[in-house]
Amino acid sequence: MSTSPDPSSDRLAALLRDKRVIVLCGAGGVGKTTTSAALALAAADRGRRVLVLTVDPARRLAEALGIPPHADAPTRVPEELLRKAGVRPGGALDAWMLDPRIVFENLVKKLAPPEKAKAILDTRLYRHLTELVAGMQEYTAAEALHTFAENQAYDLIVLDTPPSRNALDFLDAPGRLSRFLDEGIVQMFLPREGGGLLRRAGRLVSSVFVRMFGETFVQELQIFLGAFSGMFSAIRAHTEGVRALLGSDQAAFLLVSSPETAALHEAHFFRTQIEGRALPFKGFVLNRSHARAATLPHPSELTHDAEVSQASLDKLKPLADRERSQAIADAQVLDELRSRAGAHGLAVAAPHLGDAVEDLSGLHQLAQGLLPERPSV
Repeated sequence: MSTSPDPSSDRLAALLRDKRVIVLCGAGGVGKTTTSAALALAAADRGRRVLVLTVDPARRLAEALGIPPHADAPTRVPEELLRKAGVRPGGALDAWMLDPRIVFENLVKKLAPPEKAKAILDTRLYRHLTELVAGMQEYTAAEALHTFAENQAYDLIVLDTPPSRNALDFLDAPGRLSRFLDEGIVQMFLPREGGGLLRRAGRLVSSVFVRMFGETFVQELQIFLGAFSGMFSAIRAHTEGVRALLGSDQAAFLLVSSPETAALHEAHFFRTQIEGRALPFKGFVLNRSHARAATLPHPSELTHDAEVSQASLDKLKPLADRERSQAIADAQVLDELRSRAGAHGLAVAAPHLGDAVEDLSGLHQLAQGLLPERPSV
């Protein structure tokens, strides 16, 4: 039986209990990374083995989660730190900051035979490609998601995406890469046996590129693509697998917003993009708001100690009025989000904890404010 009077909180708890992947999206600066970490911590508190994949956490948050820079694998948050923060035994929490170069290198080593992997990793073109991929965290996020979902090491993966307009690239990256690998122009550069039209066309294209970029470049390109070509079908399978997983009932998309107009506009825009791709949108998290304070009494409504002068209370009244006005406005925003989420969606307000939450205790406090109390075992 639920201990929460808020159906949205119960629905959020059900997502943490039942889903394999939760993707959090939203504009920059709304606390999306912190919310991702808090929900991952809450799932661990509820007994699940959880991985939070994040893009660019604040330094103190990364330190709290134990994420070293350029780690080549997820890092387990020590159990003693979880216990100290108030997380109960039974679950586990790993965290990893996505490094596109590491993800892509792991992909090459996994899919290509050792000699071909070495040929790919040793070329100058690969180094240039990794510089390009380093600006495309969206594809490597999809690839990392595929890897960890496939190996069944985690019950739940919480994915913190880049700010929303870039997160659209995350949603499109699998299909875009698959289309690229099918392009005939790539095939023209691959080594071919025998003759035929494609071989002659490939020679023509190569001759044009030799004149433009030099013979050494074209030779390296052919070596690179020749070694890479054996991976094309596997990469296509990965991209299709990611798209199927994200579109299944095992996944859930949540939008994080603040009450600011620009952030809400981004959230509503992104919601249309999620649903337009037939992905499972589940609701909103309203962060950095005072919505939860709207039901608190005004200081003038409270009884006070006789030693506290009325004059002192009168001086505080303008501040209390401003805070009450802000809380009411934020509560109206939350009501609108609940209306937009629909009868089966959710819209929850995070507790306003003041300064940025950057330690495990703060994350646990944030999670407790978003979710119903976990029943005692």
